[in-house]
Amino acid sequence: MVSMIIKSLKYTLQGCLLLVGLFSMAQQDPQYTQYMYNMSVINPAYATEGDEINVGALYRSQWVGTVGAPNTGSLFVHVPLQEKIQVGLSVINDQIGNVVNETNVYADFAYILSLGETTKLSLGVKAGATFFNTNFNGFIYSDDLPDPAFANNLSKTFPNIGAGAYLFGDNYYVGLSAPNLLNSKHLEKDSGIVANGVEALHFFLTGGYVFEINEQLKLKPAFMTKAVSGAPLSLDLTANVLFNNVLEIGAGYRFDDAVTGLANFRISQSMRIGYAYDYTLSNLGKFNSGTHEIMILFDIDKLGNPKGYDKSPRFF
Repeated sequence: MVSMIIKSLKYTLQGCLLLVGLFSMAQQDPQYTQYMYNMSVINPAYATEGDEINVGALYRSQWVGTVGAPNTGSLFVHVPLQEKIQVGLSVINDQIGNVVNETNVYADFAYILSLGETTKLSLGVKAGATFFNTNFNGFIYSDDLPDPAFANNLSKTFPNIGAGAYLFGDNYYVGLSAPNLLNSKHLEKDSGIVANGVEALHFFLTGGYVFEINEQLKLKPAFMTKAVSGAPLSLDLTANVLFNNVLEIGAGYRFDDAVTGLANFRISQSMRIGYAYDYTLSNLGKFNSGTHEIMILFDIDKLGNPKGYDKSPRFF
């Protein structure tokens, strides 16, 4: 009897989290703390100096300890083809418990305009598809009449496009993007009860600057603002300190949501690893032990040789 009650509470909470993610016009795109190193996923116009290939992966386990909490993994490859043309590929997998599985696969194209000796403007587009699946098998309902939205498993594919602009120089960047321009309806039911799950349009405004204190020390403030209809504006402020182009540590604040700490370390000329932790400040903090995020970055030239960080360090 006790085990049945526990399982019932478990699935009720999981269903509530699912409803938040699917049926509200609220924050839907995955959240990132190390966003400055995951930029090509957010903005198709993201561009880099030089001709090296950038490869990165990031995994985020959100609200650890909460039943049905989201887990997000992203992978990107960014390749300069010519002086003015850069392309990329990104894959983002977002899961809510064992119930919702959404995978986004996108190809990016960016064209770079020179606005001055060091200032450049990149305009980009992305196109791809979202693979959306739900699995309600095993749900135990506490209500006598289960929500009809959970009656059937779903497996759908939605095309999508995105656009962005990215202004950058030797020591700064500002980006504006909308990675998903099409409002895809994930769920729709018309039988006396109407339930909709819509992929809402998100806008991202990002920026960062590198202050060179001296040859060994650099200060790197950055921000990310996310706007979506029906939800409060999300604002991340981050300040990192880079030592000898090797060790980077920092702290951040997500307004009315979390405080964060992050660090990354250059293991070799071509590889960097990083970790971030979010401590939840909202009421949801009573039900989780925080959020963990890890990343790994590779910078390799087109011949397969490691990039020389001492010649051209990658700050963002």
